[in-house]
Amino acid sequence: MIALRLRLLQLVCWITAAAFFAWAHADSRFRDAEGFLRGGYCLPVAAGAALIFLGYAASKPWKKTAAWLALATVGQAVVLQTIDAGQLIRYQHYRPLPRLLETAPWLLVLLVIQTALVLAGLRTHWPSIRAWLGRNFKVWQIAGIVIVFFVTSATVSRDVRVYLMELPFAAFAQAVNLANVALAAFALPDDVVTRLKLRIEGFFGGEGKDETRGVDRFAMLAAVWVTSAAALLSYFSYERHPHIPDEVVYLYHARYLAEGKLSLPAPPVPAAFDIDLMNYEADRWFCPVPPGWPVALALGVLCGVPWLVNPALAGLNVLLAFAFTRELYDRRTARLVTLLLCVSPWHVFMAMNFMTHTFTLTCALLAAVAVIRARRTSRSVWAALSGVATGAVSLIRPLEGLVVAVLIGLWVIGVGGKRLRFSGIAAFALGCVAVGVAVMPYNKALTGSPTTFPIMAYTDKYYGPKANALGFGPERGWGWELDPYPGHGLRDVLVNANLNLTSINFELLGWSAGSLVFIALLIFAKAVRGSDYLMLATIAAIFIAHAFYWFSGGPDFGARYWYLMLIPCVALTARGIQLLERMLDDQGPRVIALVLSLCAMTLVNYFPWRAIDKYHHYLRMRPDIRSLAREHGFGKSLALIRGERHPDYASAAIYNPLDLQADAPVYAWDRSPEVRIQALRAYADRPVWIIDGPTITGGGFKIVEGPLPARELLQRISSE
Repeated sequence: MIALRLRLLQLVCWITAAAFFAWAHADSRFRDAEGFLRGGYCLPVAAGAALIFLGYAASKPWKKTAAWLALATVGQAVVLQTIDAGQLIRYQHYRPLPRLLETAPWLLVLLVIQTALVLAGLRTHWPSIRAWLGRNFKVWQIAGIVIVFFVTSATVSRDVRVYLMELPFAAFAQAVNLANVALAAFALPDDVVTRLKLRIEGFFGGEGKDETRGVDRFAMLAAVWVTSAAALLSYFSYERHPHIPDEVVYLYHARYLAEGKLSLPAPPVPAAFDIDLMNYEADRWFCPVPPGWPVALALGVLCGVPWLVNPALAGLNVLLAFAFTRELYDRRTARLVTLLLCVSPWHVFMAMNFMTHTFTLTCALLAAVAVIRARRTSRSVWAALSGVATGAVSLIRPLEGLVVAVLIGLWVIGVGGKRLRFSGIAAFALGCVAVGVAVMPYNKALTGSPTTFPIMAYTDKYYGPKANALGFGPERGWGWELDPYPGHGLRDVLVNANLNLTSINFELLGWSAGSLVFIALLIFAKAVRGSDYLMLATIAAIFIAHAFYWFSGGPDFGARYWYLMLIPCVALTARGIQLLERMLDDQGPRVIALVLSLCAMTLVNYFPWRAIDKYHHYLRMRPDIRSLAREHGFGKSLALIRGERHPDYASAAIYNPLDLQADAPVYAWDRSPEVRIQALRAYADRPVWIIDGPTITGGGFKIVEGPLPARELLQRISSE
């Protein structure tokens, strides 16, 4: 009879799950006007996944744990639906309660139901929780953890009143979800905990140093997973297409570097080929950004797969991070760090784009691992490799190159570790300088001076002197809406810090309970030891260096200017997890169960939600022009793109041939009647297509007219 009831319960769960999946697929409210999925699609899918899991666990001894996890999964999906992130450039915020009550009151109802169930579940555990807290923490330590948990739960707003209303709601949602997952861990039967302990030790290994070194199978499988996940996201969500203005010019830069060119002949009508971060001169135009990343991206261009460069580098970063943390800690910690990197949205989503940050991390990690090898083997070749990698960072992101050079340099001379031999120090310095000074002839070729960086000359030219310089003052900044205040001062530093900290709390691990709770636990429990100080020093150095820069980095792909904090943050999280395991003694496996549950929920909820809700057609950048050109056989023609410089023209411009007179479609910006006439005269021998961009159509690119002879259009304009 009991078996029959269990079978019936499983059947009900699975049939209901199928109904949720069917609803998600069929309901037009989960799709936009073009049929693409909306972020709301993820909620019924999460409910379906939770029911499948619940049905599977119905006959298991840990069915109560499964029930709590099912509730937590749906709870996180509900909270994600209360967030206003979207495809436009803005920091995400929880929607105000009045708006939620008006537009989606059922989300609040679901949150209230989850809260009631969690509070009821906590009643039986609260006395033991309170006693445990009293034994292990002082009041000020608990207060410190709570403050970090609270303050990093929501991003500041220009209207302080909005922020003060959003912050309590955000912290409350995090707290409910943390308590929910904790209840799932509490519900594990003792015999399951005992078996789980053995499996954890077999999977992660025991604590303490061991003599085995090198990258193991676990790390290699993790690297394959990260590369595959990032590549799939790049293909399906990002559509192998640049979305941020920086990415457009990185790819353009890589294309002409792949052909052995430092610049291109000036376009026939510069105003018709105007894209951000391109410097226009009388006889040439070129991208002024540092050359390190475009050179690496050029290898992908030569292979025909530039969109795979960052996913491959992210997989390599997993291996380097494993080797790095394996040397500083034990194998168990290194494996835990590797696991967290596999489910880090910050890590994986950064790897699906065309930005510089993944390669910067590769070089920084390579520099650190090479120093460790040089210290262990006393071979100068490793020190030289570390110097080369450090110099390479300066060619990608000069400010971060300075930070890495200082940190690795101090490590090389014995600060925080064993000092290298004099030959090793000399080899490091030589490698660093040899690569770093390679930028000087590059600078001279583009600016006429080996010490004038093209990007600084560009910003001085287009935004004013010192607009992009480090330091404080009213002249700093480009007048962007994302810049908190005009110029750069202490209040900018504080706001930028909040923007980046809250972003890390959300993006680092995508946990419904926040990503910084274990780091706060480690610090306020005064359990920081050994290599933890190296991680904290790295975080501090990155923060201090960027405090002198006016911009936070924006909301694109998390706190991207602080991306080198990724490995220190993940390592400190792993150490915080292990600290809590030790505090709970024999009940430590419950902590790993909690962590694995949070990670699984990230994969089920956060990854699809972020991929659909934000990064698909992010900033309205779309690759539709590729399919239009193929379907209509544009051939040797002129396509006039109507709309804004970004995203309308930038989305098409990346598909221009490097030779703007080539037998291929040429995409020009139809920015004004005067520019249109000039473009038509410059390409009078070509048929013309007139195309509306996404900001005009509200969707994809749309052909308005064409193909028409250029001379006919000129005559029409003249007659008008």
